[in-house]
Order: sequence, then structure tokens, then C-alpha cells
Amino acid sequence: MIGKINLNFDWKYSDTFKEEYLSADYKDKSFKTVNIPHANKEIPYNNFDEEIYQFISCYRKHIVIDEALKGKKLVLEFEAVANAADVYINGQFAFSHKGSYTAFSHDITDLVKYGEENIIAVKVDSTERDDIPPFGNVVDYLVYGGIYREVYIYVHEDDYISNMLLTPVNVLEEPQLEIDLKFNRDLQNKEVLIEVSDNANNVVARETKTLSGKEYKTSLDMKGCILWSNENPYLYTVKASIGEDSIEDRVGMRSVKFTRKGFFLNGKKLKIRGLNRHQSYPYVGYAMPASAQIADADFLKYHLGVNLARTSHYPNSKHFLNRCDEIGLLVFTEIPGWQFVSQKKEWRDMCLQHVEEMIVQDYNHPSIILWGVRINESGDDDELYTRTNALAHSLDKSRQTSGVRCIPQSHLLEDVYSYNDFIHAGGKIALLPKFIVCSLFKPLLISEHNGHMFPTKTFDHEKKRQEHALRHARVLNAAYKSKGHAGAIGWCMSDYNTHKDFGSGDKICYHGVSDMFRIDKLAANTYKIQQKEIPVLEISSNMEIGDTAGGQVGDVYIFTNCDEVRMSKNGVLVNTFDMNKERKKSEFKYLPCPPTVLSDIIGNQIENSDEYHFTPKDAKRMKKALLDVKKYGTVGGILHNPFTLLKCLVKYKLSVDSITTMYGKFVTSWGGKQVSYKFEGYINGEHVITVEKGAVSEVSMAVKTDKDLLVEKDTYDVTRIEIKAESQYGNVLPYDSSIVNIETNGLVEVIGPKTIALIGGQRAFWVKTAGKSGDAKIKLSSPTLGDKEVNLVIKKEQV
Repeated sequence: MIGKINLNFDWKYSDTFKEEYLSADYKDKSFKTVNIPHANKEIPYNNFDEEIYQFISCYRKHIVIDEALKGKKLVLEFEAVANAADVYINGQFAFSHKGSYTAFSHDITDLVKYGEENIIAVKVDSTERDDIPPFGNVVDYLVYGGIYREVYIYVHEDDYISNMLLTPVNVLEEPQLEIDLKFNRDLQNKEVLIEVSDNANNVVARETKTLSGKEYKTSLDMKGCILWSNENPYLYTVKASIGEDSIEDRVGMRSVKFTRKGFFLNGKKLKIRGLNRHQSYPYVGYAMPASAQIADADFLKYHLGVNLARTSHYPNSKHFLNRCDEIGLLVFTEIPGWQFVSQKKEWRDMCLQHVEEMIVQDYNHPSIILWGVRINESGDDDELYTRTNALAHSLDKSRQTSGVRCIPQSHLLEDVYSYNDFIHAGGKIALLPKFIVCSLFKPLLISEHNGHMFPTKTFDHEKKRQEHALRHARVLNAAYKSKGHAGAIGWCMSDYNTHKDFGSGDKICYHGVSDMFRIDKLAANTYKIQQKEIPVLEISSNMEIGDTAGGQVGDVYIFTNCDEVRMSKNGVLVNTFDMNKERKKSEFKYLPCPPTVLSDIIGNQIENSDEYHFTPKDAKRMKKALLDVKKYGTVGGILHNPFTLLKCLVKYKLSVDSITTMYGKFVTSWGGKQVSYKFEGYINGEHVITVEKGAVSEVSMAVKTDKDLLVEKDTYDVTRIEIKAESQYGNVLPYDSSIVNIETNGLVEVIGPKTIALIGGQRAFWVKTAGKSGDAKIKLSSPTLGDKEVNLVIKKEQV
């Protein structure tokens, strides 16, 4: 291209539709002014009628095309519209598209007027039509509606490159980059220049060729190239030009391969540890700009510590994929669908269309390692899936295919058997043996686990939140232990809105390791501790017996990637845990960094007591007895090892009641000084993180902003602001539901309501720019938590 016209601001929108709205002469002053990405209907957080966004709407854009563009080619592109679009230029039908997740474009050169106003009118059908996948039956997610990804006009010369496919080959021996150029029409003796540059803008490969025809394929030597990996995601830039008109994209030189022994990246085995991602957000569904998509990729890679994201159950935004390329987050992407396969020809043909659109638009992303060419969790349909698989391989010979199923031993027409394994229900079986699921000689990837088997909310009691975390740990541990599993992808990154047939009756599936606002549940720590870059230390309990059944605290778990944890009680050091030794004893020992039981919260208190005078050996016996009481309750603890305990009581002339007394003194401090526990994490001898636990005596509001600089460029920008009700120790209060009011000075707009209630002691909201530059101020006020102010800097750099 030689230019790009940004069409993302100042559309006119009506949530009703009449045919006359498509006319160039229609007066749309009564329409609402909106910016793209746009949700056709903002929905409540929960408890709503899912049909409120399922309607036909109209978008109109007024634009003057510069006289200077006469003689150029103009291509109008929509990056995604849900669910079907009819596009009119100046009242004349131009083109249409069905499907909610892929880009579509059309040459509008002959339809526009130069030097005067043009009207682009779009009829958007957001109903759940049974001729468009995933619809036709129940679907366990919402597809929402509207023009929810960006819109541009691309300006070209008469001859231009319409697409460029980049394929790394033989990268481990004699690396080559295969380049496939497709032209908008037959070239007649046109010179084409191809250049490959490294990330310092040095040209490392170059070719010039005079060409004729509609396509050109070549291969450039990339000897000495730096390989792309999840640890070093090195990207090269490829630019192909015909005169002043050019196309540019990035490529990573890497080798990816699934075998029966696992997954191999650049010839090295890598165990996949991933999470599924729905691209939805509270209130606006899919309609979020680049910065939110980028934030989700960073959340997965850097915060949650996973190495793969599955784009369940549809292709995701190019901004999300671009960021995955940049940070080395692997991607398994797939065509839209959920369980249902229609027998209607039009529906089935659309599956083929979705395969082609997905692969063609996302081909160059090195992060993508697997194409999903089967409707998620559908039954066998050899006629359809033979076609989708063959089409995928004809379009891309470099990547393997897969298809997610929830039935063992189904027909494998693709290369990799992806299986949603929900066998784990809290017992000893975490994953089915490979031979039950598929052939031992085929690659096996667990594409979902947990999720609906144990929905968990941020405000559930702590034992349920702990069990949620441990269930993820059990499955991951089994996947790491197995030599036949390539890895496991948990269900899922975040909670999400869904149809009436699913969820907890309030239109939310609470299946995430974070909530809908991207705030951690305890289970997030199962993943977070697997990475080494950011210190993590979390204790699974608030150490309050009143929050447990019968006062039985039971096992408490440490989630940490630290080498050492020092535990103090009321300021006195009582124990030091060598985490490397603790991990060897963990039930999850096959994980790189497993959760471990906080085995001893008493330490040397009994032995150092001035009130009791046990020998060191008997002090250990009494400590064991008190820890049994903590785990099993008073009666259960006594019965756990009665003879040793009775021997100590007789020897020191103590009554059975003294067990309760010692428990209160050394474990809970009943009636005594308020107990606080401090846990200090160390890495390589350096103190890196502290967590304190204790009863609440002070409450305050804590506020964290994902970023404080917002730049309005191609479209509006957003940032997420997280609010937490915290104790004096900095711990979230999981049963707090304080009200918070949000006020802005007009430079940003709140997405969603301006008065919110905390959920599980925490909540977040997004704000978006409003077309103005300056210093934005956001005041947060709560009757119970006090007031806070957030300051943001807003810059406007529209292109």
C-alpha cells in the first residue's frame, strides 16, 4: 500500500434498521455518534436477556475522499463484524460477508466520489442465524454484535501485492524463507523488490525480479538467522515492493512439530502449559481496541506464566496475535464453532470459508503452531473434516492440523489428537491414560481441563478456592509426568458471559483462573509460579479457623517460585522452609515449581516455651499432635496418633484439655494477642517478596492502573483500573462488597456503570479516551473504603 485512511472515528449508529438507512441521501442526525471498535449493545455484567444484542443495526460513515487519490486503488477492509454485514457505498451495494471473526475487504475504487462526501453504510445482522457457524444449536459463549474490530481504506497503485505468505523452512540445517506473493492482477514486466531486515533494520536478504503474472514464489537464504522461540521471540521484517507500493509483515524463523513423544520447538522438547482465552470483556463483549488485546497476551505470558494460548473457539484479533509473536506466546487457533455441526450445505461450506480466511489472514504469525479445523467438541463428521483438513494442508504445508474433541478414540483425520479431558473430579485420576484417548503412536494434546467440573467464584469460601487451584495443579502435574502428552491447556483464562443454558444461572461461566475483570483467583497461582521472572508468594489460607468447617483448617498450601520462605509469628521467626526440599515432597513434584503444603506453622515455639518444658523429642511429638488437630479437628487430631500423645500427657502430668490450651497458644492464640503471620520469600539469598496474614483491624482501598499513559491513534485507547478492599496487611477481603462511585473529568469515559459493587473484595473497570488530550482525573469514592484519585495522561496522535 502507499497509504491508509483511518475510518474508526465518528460513525453514525442506529440500533434499529430500515432499508432507507442505506441510502446516500438519508439524514442520520438522529443517529448516535460512536467509534470503532463498537458493541451494538452494552450489556450488564450479569443477569440479562441474551437476546438484547441480537438485532439488525446500521452504521454510517461520512468521509471525503481526497482528489489527489484519483487514479489510485482503494480497498475497504473490515477486520471483523458480528455476525453478517452488507456494505453500501453511496447508496449502492458493494459487498457482503458472513462470519464474525475474520477480516473481509473489497475494492471500492469505482464506487467513491473524489473531492466530496461519501457515505459508507453497513447493515449489521447480529442475530444468531442458523446459516452461520457457530449457530444452529446451543453455544457456550456469546458472540455479541457490531463492528467490533477496526476499519480502514488501504490506498494502492494500480499494480500492487494483495498478499504475502512467509514460510520458514529447514531452519535447523540450511534455513530458507519461502515467500509467496499474490498480485491484484496480472503483472506486465513489473520490477518487484523483496528485502528481509533484522530487528536493527539491517537488510539480511534481498532479491529484485522483473515479473509478469498473478503470483510469484521465491526462497531466500537465511543462513545464520536467529531462531524465534518462546524465550527469544526474534522477528524479521519482510517488505515486498512494486515501485512505491509495498506490503510489509514480520516473520519468525522457527521449527514446530508435534510427535507421539510430545511437542518440539526448534528441535527441543517443550511441555505445553496453556490456558484457553475468550476474547470477551464485561459490558462491551468483543469490542475492545489493540491495547486491551495486547494486555491479554501480556497477562497470559508474563502474569500467568503460560507458554501457549488457545483462541477458543474462533480466530482472535490480529493485535493479540501480533503481541504473541513479539513475546513468544504460542498459539493454537481454530475455526468458530461449539459442538453442533449442521447438515445444511451453506453452513458446512462456511466452515471451509472460515478455514481459508483464518489461515490466509493469520498465516505469517510465528506464534501460531496449530490450526484447528474441526468444530470444538463436535462428533465425527468424516465428510466435512476430510475437506477442512485437506484445505488447511493445501493452504499451509508447514503447520500441522488438529481438531478439539471430547470423545476418546474418535476419527483422527488431522495430525494432532486434541482432547478435552474432564476426567478429574477431585480424586486420584487427573488425566486419562493416552491409550484410552487415542493411538499411542499419535500426538496427544489436552486442549481443555477443569473448567465446568469445578466452577469457582472469587467470593467462594477459601477451601473451595484452594481446591480449584489444586485441581489445576493435579492435571498439570499429570501432563508433565506423562511422556505421551504434549501438554495441557486449562479451561480457562477468565470467566465469561454465556447463554442461558450454561453458567451459574446469571449468564456467567465462572470457569476462569481469573474473573471477568482479569483479577486472579487462587488458581492463577498454580500457573504463575511456573515462571521465574516475577517473584510469586501466596498462602492459600487467611489462617482464620472461623472460615473453615468445624474449625478444621486442614492443609494450607504455599504457592511460590522462591528458593526459601521464612515464616514469623507475631514478629518472631518460627520456621524456615527450603522450598527445593519441600517441592521434592510435594504431590505435584513433576511440575517445574509445584505448590507445597505449609507443613509446620508451629516451628520451634513449643521447644522454646517457658511455660512447658518438653524435651526436644517430646516437643516434636506435641507439635505433631497439634498439627494433626489443625488438620483433622480436636477429636480427629487426638485419634490420629493417640498412644504417642497419651504417653506425653502422662509423662508431663497434663490433661486432655491442655491440648486445647496449647493449640490456642501455639496455633491460634485464642483469647491472647492477635496473631499475625509473616512469610518472606527469598531467591538466591535475596529477599524479594513478603506476605502477611492476620485478623482484619483496618480496611482500605487499593487501586492499581495497568498503564497511566493512553494514546489515541488509530482508534481510542483503554486502560484497566483495579480496585481492591484490603486489610492492613495488604490482603484482599474476599467477602467485601463495598460500593465504589467513579467520577471522571471528561477526558476519559467509563466502560460500564459508574457505580459498582466489589465482587469478592475486588473489581476492575476500563476507561477509554474521548478524543481529547490532557490530564485525566478519576475519583473513586466509597462510604466504607474512603476515596482515591487516579491520574492519567492522554495523548492524541490520530493518523
